[in-house]
Amino acid sequence: ILPFEKEFYGRFNYPVDFAGHPLLDVINEDMKVKTRQEFLLLNELPDCRIIALLPGSRKMEIEKMLRIMLSIRSSFPEYQFVIAAAPAIPEAFYTGILRGTEIRLVMNQTYDLLNNASAALVTSGTATLETALMNVPQIVCYKGNSLSYLIARRLVHVKYISLVNLIFGKMVVPELIQSELNHKNMVEELSAILEDGPGRQSMINGYRDLKQLLGGRGASARAASLMIQYSKQK
Repeated sequence: ILPFEKEFYGRFNYPVDFAGHPLLDVINEDMKVKTRQEFLLLNELPDCRIIALLPGSRKMEIEKMLRIMLSIRSSFPEYQFVIAAAPAIPEAFYTGILRGTEIRLVMNQTYDLLNNASAALVTSGTATLETALMNVPQIVCYKGNSLSYLIARRLVHVKYISLVNLIFGKMVVPELIQSELNHKNMVEELSAILEDGPGRQSMINGYRDLKQLLGGRGASARAASLMIQYSKQK
């Protein structure tokens, strides 16, 4: 489902087909998302610009990343920070972290949140690709256990951690990893992709090419056709 996988398997003499990514059948211009006014009203949010926070899907990851992401909110007083909750994590887990703050949380509304966000801070994973397909400028963030990270870097030899950059084979969205994920860098990188930021339009332009690299819509149908085709050959 990713274009670079075909070349990878080819190096080991495994013939594979690139069918395209099924997310393009989910996220497209026909998908139904709430308008800004609908989204704000439903979630009782003030009418000001939004920075979306996607802090991951596992409890330990969410707790660490969310605290880091929220540490810069005072640098952007004209924006509201809104968190997209992971479907499998109970709301009570988030409220424990957010107690005493004005930060809002939305449940099962990730695409609606992204559709109404000016920019996003995203923990590495599939969410980086979803954010790109929603045309939202983003900063990819990751900080894990130092020893685990060092071991992973020895075992996995890739230049980037976000799917967007891996697909392009170059840096399209900034990645702040480990020690680079600090207050100064986060403020600088986020400022660059907000409405008046110098890096915003170039990132959005890159997103346009991403859909073509992913094969366009119809991945599931193409995969099904290939399965039928190969089954008839046996």
